[in-house]
Amino acid sequence: MSKKITDLAYEKSYKPWHDSFKHPFITELHAGTLDPTIFRYYLLQDRYYLEHFGKLYDLIAQQTDNAKLKSALQENSAGLEAGEFAIREIFFRELNITDKEIKNTPVAPTTYNYVSHMYRQLYVESPLVAAASMLPCEWLYQEIGEYLSTKDSPIPIYQQWIDSYATEEAKLGVQKQRALIDELAEETSPIEQQKILEAFEISTQMEYKFWEMSYAKETW
Repeated sequence: MSKKITDLAYEKSYKPWHDSFKHPFITELHAGTLDPTIFRYYLLQDRYYLEHFGKLYDLIAQQTDNAKLKSALQENSAGLEAGEFAIREIFFRELNITDKEIKNTPVAPTTYNYVSHMYRQLYVESPLVAAASMLPCEWLYQEIGEYLSTKDSPIPIYQQWIDSYATEEAKLGVQKQRALIDELAEETSPIEQQKILEAFEISTQMEYKFWEMSYAKETW
């Protein structure tokens, strides 16, 4: 393979990747004009997504035979607890999002489909393909955070959201994940490499749809 697989995956997913930067959810969040009820709905759906994102780290780590992948995923799981989960708890307190509201908010179709897609990669494909399906979330959010960090949002909680991804730690974490997937992909078959590209592309499309879902407050 002449190019690294994460470079190929990025190229394959270029349009939905860059469309995310231009989505009204992102541009209005940055400008401070995003309807607070949209951000609230996003947080409620993201809570479900992150809950399963964390479970997937643990499940993939349990099922992989590769020591490097197992170690990286265990590290990511711990980082998620200390990072996004902790920040979301702050957001939920600030916005008075209660357990009752969480329980009474149905999981939206896009949230359900995105999470189901990642589980499918583990149970139908392989731990490596499943790990690759999780990479767009980390990578895209880091790039969006870095892109938006050049100018502050006038809404403090929106700026907190941006700041949580515009960190050197997040950037280094993505670089580490990419390097590992690139390394392991070189050791696998062309068929699995193609599965990695497909899983990555679908996840990137689902990332864009997640903004759409939040913005429209999507329901069944």
